[in-house]
Amino acid sequence: MHGVLRLIVTLDGEDVINCEPVLGYLHRGMEKIAENRTIIQYLPYVTRWDYLATMFTEAITINGPEQLGNIQVPKRASYIRAIMLELSRIASHLLWLGPFMADIGAQTPFFYIFRERELIYDLFEAATGMRMMHNFFRIGGVAADLPHGWIDKCLDFCDYFLTGVAEYQKLITRNPIFLERVEGVGIIGGEEALNWGLSGPTLRASGIQWDLRKVDRYECYEEFDWEIQWQKEGDSLARYLVRIGEMTESIKIIQQALEGIPGGPYENLESRRFDRIKDPEWNDFEYRFISKKPSPTFELSKQELYVRVEAPKGELGIFLIGDRSVFPWRWKIRPPGFINLQILPQLGSLKEVYGIIWMLIPIFILVLGITLGVLVIVWLEREISAGIQQRIGPEYAGPFGILQALADGTKLLFKENILPSRGDTRLFSLGPSIAVISILLSYSVIPFSYRFILADLSIGVFLWIAVSSLAPVGLLMSGYGSNNKYSFLGGLRAAAQSISYEIPLTLCVLSISLRVIR
Repeated sequence: MHGVLRLIVTLDGEDVINCEPVLGYLHRGMEKIAENRTIIQYLPYVTRWDYLATMFTEAITINGPEQLGNIQVPKRASYIRAIMLELSRIASHLLWLGPFMADIGAQTPFFYIFRERELIYDLFEAATGMRMMHNFFRIGGVAADLPHGWIDKCLDFCDYFLTGVAEYQKLITRNPIFLERVEGVGIIGGEEALNWGLSGPTLRASGIQWDLRKVDRYECYEEFDWEIQWQKEGDSLARYLVRIGEMTESIKIIQQALEGIPGGPYENLESRRFDRIKDPEWNDFEYRFISKKPSPTFELSKQELYVRVEAPKGELGIFLIGDRSVFPWRWKIRPPGFINLQILPQLGSLKEVYGIIWMLIPIFILVLGITLGVLVIVWLEREISAGIQQRIGPEYAGPFGILQALADGTKLLFKENILPSRGDTRLFSLGPSIAVISILLSYSVIPFSYRFILADLSIGVFLWIAVSSLAPVGLLMSGYGSNNKYSFLGGLRAAAQSISYEIPLTLCVLSISLRVIR
């Protein structure tokens, strides 16, 4: 889209191993243009910063001069601004949600979001005359009052949109395919988010309850009852939930503002005192019909100021320096998206390093746990047998005799020659190796994903059965290779035992373990 951002990614299947953002440029030179225009002349430019949340770029542009000039905004104008800002927040989140779902393979929500977004643009068009590039905010208020019937239409939209959000949550939030592709992906911790200077839903999804509407108390947000939406997991699912919650909270703010909007002026007429043009001939024929009307100009006092708003993507700020001129001496933009994108390469490297670790840890824990369980069972069996037979003697290896089974096996290997003289030595030796190695390999095929999360329980159990089923084949090979009918019958008996109850018993224990891990 317009060359704004390109991502060079390194993939391993569907897993992103590395990501290198390449920044493009869209409507460049905005800061220098601002330093050579009056505020009113510059307002039509600012909606191009972020044409998904145009009201916020207008708000930040006029908030700075208002604070420099200590211009008071009428209560009605402040309420109108809050309504427009929250409608713009919803429109921006909707256009985030649609492409986000399309990128992970769900096309239906991409078409649904335009349904509600067009209704918001209908409201914008009725109030401002434009659907996207509004040029609606003014120093000291707004350009025009709300038209007749607009409040009722906006209230109807709020009621309708709440049902739309419920539809999105029913369609998306509990979808197992969606959860598989976003849960545990792109995790950003709270401390890490602060160190990188992240803001907006990305910061709040990492457990940081920070919203400039609550912190700075600009406009009239402190008069409304609403809550900061946040999550603590820090993954893609948490960022989705934060944005869904913010759309619902925005509707609550809009409804309260519409129901409590006061009367009075929609602009501060006293702000005209800052006009540098003295006693213009407003009714002069040449001014009215021939010459180009000059834009109202405001002298910016000689001081510096940083002003910010909570935009849909995060903190949108302006660093402004006035020099007793109609033009800003310095105009520096703090865009939220540019700051948030810095962490993209870090997410790729972290997933590459920690992904390997988290793939090995669950396998190691399972092998170690089941091995220890077998040793404990053998130890209990020997203790019970010794108690029944009333054995007396030093037959305990290790503390409490736990290592006795290992000692017996070692003694058997070194004391006796277990290879039959008339048998097939290679086949007889290969059989036990297949039986043991297949059991050990069965743990390595369990499909774990990152963060100790089982990727698929059904596939894990299926692969375990497939690999561990080689063990009875090894037992039969050993019996057949011995060239002895009694040994062969013993191999058949061992294979039958393994198939009948040993593998099913281990499978039950493994399934329970995997379910707990998941």
